[in-house]
Amino acid sequence: MSQLNPTNNYAPRSSLNDYRSGFVAVIGKPNVGKSTLINTILGTKIAAVSPWPQTTRKRQLGIYSSQDAQIVFIDTPGVHQPLHKLGEYMNKEAAAVLEECDLILFMVDLSQPAGIEDEMIADLIKSLKQDTPALLILNKVDLVEPHTAKTLQGSYQDIIPQAKAIQISAITGINVHQLIEEIISLLPVSPPFYPEDQLTDIYERDIAADLIRESALNHLFDEVPHSISIRIDEFTERNEHGAFIAATLFVERESQKPIVIGQGGEKLKQIGTDARLEIERMSGRKIFLQLRVKVRKNWRNDESALRLFGFSNK
Repeated sequence: MSQLNPTNNYAPRSSLNDYRSGFVAVIGKPNVGKSTLINTILGTKIAAVSPWPQTTRKRQLGIYSSQDAQIVFIDTPGVHQPLHKLGEYMNKEAAAVLEECDLILFMVDLSQPAGIEDEMIADLIKSLKQDTPALLILNKVDLVEPHTAKTLQGSYQDIIPQAKAIQISAITGINVHQLIEEIISLLPVSPPFYPEDQLTDIYERDIAADLIRESALNHLFDEVPHSISIRIDEFTERNEHGAFIAATLFVERESQKPIVIGQGGEKLKQIGTDARLEIERMSGRKIFLQLRVKVRKNWRNDESALRLFGFSNK
């Protein structure tokens, strides 16, 4: 991952007269690399990523600070055609962010032509009452031959011609520095909204829940990953010994529970080991992680369950 850690960019400021700061919505269909881009820019992992779509389910801030600017990225769930109430919540969450931001990054997968979900997002941006500037971020340029990239870029510019296009690779860092410079140039003159050393707005326990779910996504197949929600039951500091975390993985059907646990508990152990290592990298200390699995039937269409897990537009 490209190291663009903002802590390396701090320098004393004599004046805030030219300082720029603003909120930047990162929107796109599932699995285009939104969270990867933010992690790359920050130089650390604050958002879960996996090959599976819909890894991000809630909005989350990623805060990049330098000597002359602060970019407050708003990572959003992937916009898609919903099949349940959770999907409806995720789409509403993403759309609401567009009404609150100073700049929109419409992120697409340059290795594929524009599709229905991309057109849905373009229509959302065009329907905004305010004239919010937008950039078309063509990700995964490292996967596409130059002549093909030109053709595919045209398919995206056709649906949102007003947006300036920038080709990048979030995973390798290609053109990411140039993207940061372009973003800063479009932000309003304003003092910073957050302290320079703050990277996100969510608590460590919430990041831990996302990293546990990320590990489950990476170890499971078919429909099971999308049926999983994580609840942190205990997060206890152990002074110099680190922290103890107990979490429950909820699935929708009884038949999914043994898949998550695996033979002799081996699958759950793998999920826990990988999650613990990621949480330790994130927190910089020893973590003791305990996982269990429960069934909450059809929770993605259950309003009370969605509220319990922190998903609700009501």
